[in-house]
Amino acid sequence: MTRNNCLLPRCLAVLGAGLLLTTSLAWSADKSEIEKRIDNAAKVLEEIMATPDKAIPDKVMNEAKCVAVIPSMVKVAIGFGGNHGKGVATCRTENGKWSAPAPITITGGSWGLQLGGQAVDLVMIVTNDQGMQHLLSSKFKLGADASAAAGPVGRDAAADTDWKMKAEVLTYSRARGLFAGIDLNGSAITQDKDETRVLYGKFVPFEEILSGKVEPPSMTESFLAAVKKYAGEAKQHGQLETAPANDQPASR
Repeated sequence: MTRNNCLLPRCLAVLGAGLLLTTSLAWSADKSEIEKRIDNAAKVLEEIMATPDKAIPDKVMNEAKCVAVIPSMVKVAIGFGGNHGKGVATCRTENGKWSAPAPITITGGSWGLQLGGQAVDLVMIVTNDQGMQHLLSSKFKLGADASAAAGPVGRDAAADTDWKMKAEVLTYSRARGLFAGIDLNGSAITQDKDETRVLYGKFVPFEEILSGKVEPPSMTESFLAAVKKYAGEAKQHGQLETAPANDQPASR
């Protein structure tokens, strides 16, 4: 009996160590997953903007209030079917800098049929302060809470259009190498609370992250660098600060 009593604390200690190890491994896996998603978001933006005649217009990027990228969104079965994807968003702060990225999810929308159920990359550009406030609320529906429209394509395509008057959010998709504006009305955008905890070590509200009150983790550098490269670091208009020289026509 005494021997069993002595073994019990030892068994509990071993069990506790095992649980701690399992938790640590799970945390590490989650960390790896969110880091991979952030890097993929950066890669999507870089690849889209690398083709001038098929990219998001310079004017749209330069005047963007927020940029969100959802790499490899897929169609999933939720009741009678739906769409679900995870990505990250960043917004311009009051001093013109880009905020730390906030993990987001996008769910729903009848547009899944248009995409044939395949994995697609999504990009959303918030065009004005009203749209930015909807995003900061951490949960809103495109087309209901915030007006949304398929964005114009081509680096100079927005020069003579009234895109900014029509929509708070411009939406794009890329599938099978084709990039185009897409109608995402009916889709719900929410803060990914679980991945926020993984990325920042605790839950941090959307508004706090996207308003610049949180320092960006080192693993988010690739995404922020891509956004700064094509949208600029300050609220400037016209030519991009660091756009690749070969993307600019000779006449400029």
